[in-house]
Amino acid sequence: MTGFRHRFEPTSLREYDIRGIVGKTLHPEDAYALGRVFASMIRRDGGSVVTVGYDGRLSSPELEEALVRGAVDSGVTVRRVGRGPTPMLYYAAVTGQSDGAIMVTGSHNPPDHNGFKMMLKGKPFFGEQIREIGRLAEAGDVVPKAEGKVETLDPSEAYIERLLQDYDGERPLRVVWDNGNSAAGEVLARLVKKLPGEHTVLYPDIDGRFPNHHPDPTVEANLQDLIRTVREKKADIGVAFDGDADRVGVVDGKGEILWGDQILVLLARDVLKTHPGATIIADVKASQVLFDEVGKAGGKPLMWRTGHSLIKSKMAETSSPLAGEMSGHIFFADRWYGFDDALYGAIRILGIVARLPGSLAEMREALPRTVNTPELRFPCDDVRKFDVIREVAERLETEGADVSSVDGVRVNTADGWWLLRASNTQAVLVGRIEAQSPEGLARLKEAFVSQLEASGLQAPDFEAAAAGH
Repeated sequence: MTGFRHRFEPTSLREYDIRGIVGKTLHPEDAYALGRVFASMIRRDGGSVVTVGYDGRLSSPELEEALVRGAVDSGVTVRRVGRGPTPMLYYAAVTGQSDGAIMVTGSHNPPDHNGFKMMLKGKPFFGEQIREIGRLAEAGDVVPKAEGKVETLDPSEAYIERLLQDYDGERPLRVVWDNGNSAAGEVLARLVKKLPGEHTVLYPDIDGRFPNHHPDPTVEANLQDLIRTVREKKADIGVAFDGDADRVGVVDGKGEILWGDQILVLLARDVLKTHPGATIIADVKASQVLFDEVGKAGGKPLMWRTGHSLIKSKMAETSSPLAGEMSGHIFFADRWYGFDDALYGAIRILGIVARLPGSLAEMREALPRTVNTPELRFPCDDVRKFDVIREVAERLETEGADVSSVDGVRVNTADGWWLLRASNTQAVLVGRIEAQSPEGLARLKEAFVSQLEASGLQAPDFEAAAAGH
């Protein structure tokens, strides 16, 4: 017997990570238990090394310390890379032949939230594997207590040099970066000094209170300072990060936002020049414009389920060089390691913009125009949300609708398409609607609402649902 048992708050064991509110649903004891169990899994699989990092949240150092203690008590060697962006930890783990990696991060969530993202043998650790952590902890099913060791590693210089290696711009750019007080701050400050062009960094200090704006670049309100500064400085491009810098936001020289699928169009056209016919993956929330543009550029567009772990796994399966999500996760297997990295994504984007015959704004303006909603989020009980999707799918099948069921239901009509899916991480239903015209959008909204009402849900307030994104 090990004398160890622990019960995680069930709501903290998510599909892609472990996450909760510090002091309420997440505690240092959870961090210790995760270290103890995860390292036991590594040991039982013949491994011996776990790499650990943490973001800039106020609670992260204490959680990291408990996590390391738990892993050491399971007899592994823990490499501590310290504070920095999540992709730097991934980089250290992949290039350092680590058996597993854990990042202490609350990602884009509010300051009082925190959590853990994991990697096993260079691959995402998610779904059933996370549920197994909970089961093993509750059963006390871990290796006997042993004495591991701790090593300190600073991968930042190697990481920065590797980022710079793939910069391929042909002219200097004027760039505004919104670090948003994210964990990338120190790395970004050193990176921009080595890049050509003129660089302005907003909110460079790492501050887990996020005093300037919420660290989520997919929400328009969080990009207002970046938009204003890009216009004031007549910059070529603006780049923003989320709290742990694995998601990227982009603003063109006119201060207009490029959403995740538009960023992917830019990148796909470039990647397909050296990978003709390759599969380019995007999540089910992406615009039809993206899938059409990938096809026009000679690629094979593949619509897949939302979720960074799911996308990464599908990339490996299809040998895809590039994938992305509306949430700003961009994944490169072309010249990179297949994980989501906002800093690397930014380097590749800057390189393309510095080779464009015109401006980024001109590229955006040349894309086919659509009328769409942003991502819509409606509260729905965690159990009920999956039943709603099943009910809607059954009704649509009876009606003979043109439906993709890759992730929820995505319904194609002559007007455009609408999507309804259950969130894997929250008690919400997620929707999105896109049409070729305002009239078409109105008709799609009616169809969307009628399906919700048929499942006993109230007609949504579209403005409120969009604002809550």
